[in-house]
Amino acid sequence: MTKMLLKNPFPALGDTSPADDGVLLRPMTEADLPHAQALSAELRWPHRLTDWEHVFALAEGLVAERDGKIIATALRWLWGERHATVGLIIVTPACQGRRIGHRLLTALLDGLDHHTVLLQATMEGRGLYERLGFVRTGEIRQHQGVAQPAPLIALPEGWRLRPAGQNEAQALHRLDADARGMPRPQLIDSLLAQAEACVVLDHDGTQKGFAILRRFGRGHVIGPVIAPDTEGAKALIAHLAGTNAGRFTRIDIDFDSGLAEWLESLGLLRVDAATTMVRGEPLQHPDGAPRLFAIVTQALC
Repeated sequence: MTKMLLKNPFPALGDTSPADDGVLLRPMTEADLPHAQALSAELRWPHRLTDWEHVFALAEGLVAERDGKIIATALRWLWGERHATVGLIIVTPACQGRRIGHRLLTALLDGLDHHTVLLQATMEGRGLYERLGFVRTGEIRQHQGVAQPAPLIALPEGWRLRPAGQNEAQALHRLDADARGMPRPQLIDSLLAQAEACVVLDHDGTQKGFAILRRFGRGHVIGPVIAPDTEGAKALIAHLAGTNAGRFTRIDIDFDSGLAEWLESLGLLRVDAATTMVRGEPLQHPDGAPRLFAIVTQALC
């Protein structure tokens, strides 16, 4: 799923000429994606060109150029009229410390004053985001490794796991919106289109949660994982981890999920952490809403 830029989504950039340091900001196009992937590889991020193509198809992006070479990237995803996420904010190490990230993020946030904006911050980037009005709301823990066969989780009577049906997209849209606090139907549709497996947690014929397994980076990623409680989340993850046993698997969980030790028993060890940050109104969750136990990716959240 790819796209070409049809118009400049950042009108504040205008017809920009290079700044005093020779750095030019401009909208990202599909032709920039191989260069963006090379930047992420320089930081040892796992994103393949295919992963960049997937996220860019849903995004608006910026690049910073100097002497015709791309030295930084930043992307945003608009979800409905009041929500957005930002991510893949990358500055080549040789150009870090020159406020290029600040300039990119300031341009990226143009027009989002009335949006709730969500991101996952690295330790290095947290100070920049705080200066631009983001506040900490939680933490994400990255777990990965070669998945081990997982004992199935027993479910109470009336509960079961089953494959997602062809006509269930709207129900999964609703579960994701309630759990994440923002509507992202186009994201869920794109994940379903590339999923190797999508399993639904069903109670007496009603969808109560779901999880997706798909290719990403070095292997596969499990996410999102949405469930009403920890045992439901474990059931979903155990099923997909078992499906992917013997292969490299990644999952990024909410720190407060209570899943960390259990994931390590499946061979998925903690390797990194990120800080969840929000600018604007806090994300809202309806009473009785399911919980987001694992995110899609740290860029998409």
